[in-house]
Amino acid sequence: MESTSGMRLVILALTILQFFIGQPAAIAWEPTKPIEFVIPAGTGGGADQMARLIAVIAEKHKFSPRPLISINKSGGAGAEGFLYVKEKKGDPHVIIITLSNLFTTPLHTGVPFNWKDLTPLARMALDEFVLWVNAEAPYKTAKEYVDAVKAQSAGTNRMKMGGTGSAQEDQIITIQLEQALGIKFTYVPFKGGGEVCVNLVGKHVDSTVNNPIECVSHWKAGRVRPLGVFDTARIPEGNWKDIPTIKEALGVDIHYLMLRGIFGAPGIPKDAVQWHTDFLKKVYDSADFKKYLAEGALKPAFATGSEYVKWVEENEQLHKDLMAKGGLLKK
Repeated sequence: MESTSGMRLVILALTILQFFIGQPAAIAWEPTKPIEFVIPAGTGGGADQMARLIAVIAEKHKFSPRPLISINKSGGAGAEGFLYVKEKKGDPHVIIITLSNLFTTPLHTGVPFNWKDLTPLARMALDEFVLWVNAEAPYKTAKEYVDAVKAQSAGTNRMKMGGTGSAQEDQIITIQLEQALGIKFTYVPFKGGGEVCVNLVGKHVDSTVNNPIECVSHWKAGRVRPLGVFDTARIPEGNWKDIPTIKEALGVDIHYLMLRGIFGAPGIPKDAVQWHTDFLKKVYDSADFKKYLAEGALKPAFATGSEYVKWVEENEQLHKDLMAKGGLLKK
């Protein structure tokens, strides 16, 4: 009797063991519905172009089991987009691409948002800024243009500098130029970088400090002319290397790089964070993305985790300092 009972227990134990061995391992988090990819800027600009390219690459290479749906929420200099994602607490199906309005918008407007309200996922690149004029303008160098700006600075008919939004990157750079060179522009804000360059082509403004990717197609078509790059060294890619730095061209060391990074909604699970960072690394390593970085003169700068957070912390302080100097902080 005892032998039969013992045999039954052994058989039961083996059956249970076989059951668990036969079960598939628990699947880590992955998207179960489309991912909302929020763009806190207008269409056609650098953030919009990168977000939509990431979505295309994800679909092309099947990096995600669900598609990425790009949604522009540019109201309030991007505040609309940031507050939208902030309210999606715990939802791993909502991400946002950020530019430097991640810092400038709350610092200038006082909107109840800080980057710490989101989940840092990955820095994809750092974007350059270039001083552009219309190709039909007589200025062949940055000095020639600045001399013309200076001649009109005292009057009411000042040169117009077009830029994305108010109190954002483009205006910060414009103020730096004004302070360093003793000149004055009339700053004209637009909703997105694509719109900015179109207005330069249409001669509605005299100059812009657009990102390379936002004006490169018009440059190739002979509609605009680059006069200087706001970096410590020349852009090494292709014809970009022929553009002098602003320090070379004007003798003033004004340099500024903009974040192209991705954040998730606040409080998302750790395995969702891991999925997103792995996904974004696959995108970053793809030939399509490498080509985009080279053609658009963006600096490759992938970072996640503590490295990404440290960079964001340092650049939040940098923007506080720059905006304080330019009188752009919320009073």
